[in-house]
Amino acid sequence: MRGKKIIIGVCGGIAAYKIPQLVRLLKKRGACVRVALTDAGARFVSELTLATVSEEPLYRNIFPPTESEGVDYTRHISLGEWADALVIAPATANTLARLSAGLCDDMLAAIFLTLRPGKPVLIFPAMDGQMFLSPSVQRNIATLAAQGCSIVTPESGELASGICGIGRMPEPETLVAALEEALHERALSSPLYGKKVVVTAGPTREKIDGVRFISNYSSGKMGFAIARAAVERGALVTLITGPVHLSTPPGVERVDVESTAEMNAAAEGFFGSCDLFIGAAAVSDYRPAAPYEGKMKKDDEHIELRLVKNPDILAGFGRQKSASQLAVGFALETRTGLESARKKLTEKNLDLIAFNFFDRKTCGFDVDTNILTLIGSDGVATELPQLTKDEAAGKLLDAIEQRCLNNGL
Repeated sequence: MRGKKIIIGVCGGIAAYKIPQLVRLLKKRGACVRVALTDAGARFVSELTLATVSEEPLYRNIFPPTESEGVDYTRHISLGEWADALVIAPATANTLARLSAGLCDDMLAAIFLTLRPGKPVLIFPAMDGQMFLSPSVQRNIATLAAQGCSIVTPESGELASGICGIGRMPEPETLVAALEEALHERALSSPLYGKKVVVTAGPTREKIDGVRFISNYSSGKMGFAIARAAVERGALVTLITGPVHLSTPPGVERVDVESTAEMNAAAEGFFGSCDLFIGAAAVSDYRPAAPYEGKMKKDDEHIELRLVKNPDILAGFGRQKSASQLAVGFALETRTGLESARKKLTEKNLDLIAFNFFDRKTCGFDVDTNILTLIGSDGVATELPQLTKDEAAGKLLDAIEQRCLNNGL
């Protein structure tokens, strides 16, 4: 569960009182939890309680107050992209009917409709036994199950009405176990499950002298997002990174380097054993031929710095990779450069390349979003909209998984 992003949809049933404990259990396991609360759900558990235990703002209305400044009016879409799984508990008869009909009249319904295909949706119906067994509710449950949702049958026991029968929502511990199983099954179904994946990330530094260096603005966010997304799909990930200020994603083996030569040496150690190599690092193409020992004094009005070419790490892997290995790279340009990306794809013997434009505002270095165009070795280009780097990493891995399936890997 560590690092997993979970949305809990809370509906208007008495079992909603169990949700704060569910949130606490997930948080203790390292998950990031956000709660979408229906209007009826707010009658049973308070926004303040859920916001406190989740340490996140509550999501209730699609349309936030217009007088608010800096409001994200696409959050009902972005939440579906953000989440790794959606849990709806307790799920009332009314919510089951609305979701099965495809209605989109509150935040929970919007998240349900925008959740990326393949992400687990666990629904825990909780209601009176006769209501649960009614043909209408069973029809709606069958519709949702046919759409890929996991419907967890309620338990039998004493209900809020005082009657004993089916309809009780399981205890929070049972909900956590079901969610863990669903996430594990999703990882098992990925073509990347068990694959050895190497990702390079961040900038490299090339020393001019003991205190100065040549580098670039790369933050490493894209490479770290790719490593995190690959682990979530069950891959065995090694992340080789230049100097960055980012925490290691859970489950990732991290190797820290400084120069391009050091990154190349570290990467070469995995060339023969990895199944997938993703070169997301912004390495320095050149380095000073003879770095100055100590600190260079500013005695002269002008100095000359002679640079020599660094090894091309991704091209090195592309030259020696076998038919069972995949190579993926990035091509960053400051203006239109699809042809340049296609050239790199061919020259470096890559299976896929991600072209991204650099503007320091919405895409490229040191920002939280990116706009990618994915180009395969078959020449087909797929343009993606502006996405967060986590979302873009997911789309990139979707394309890689498809290539694995197409190639029988």
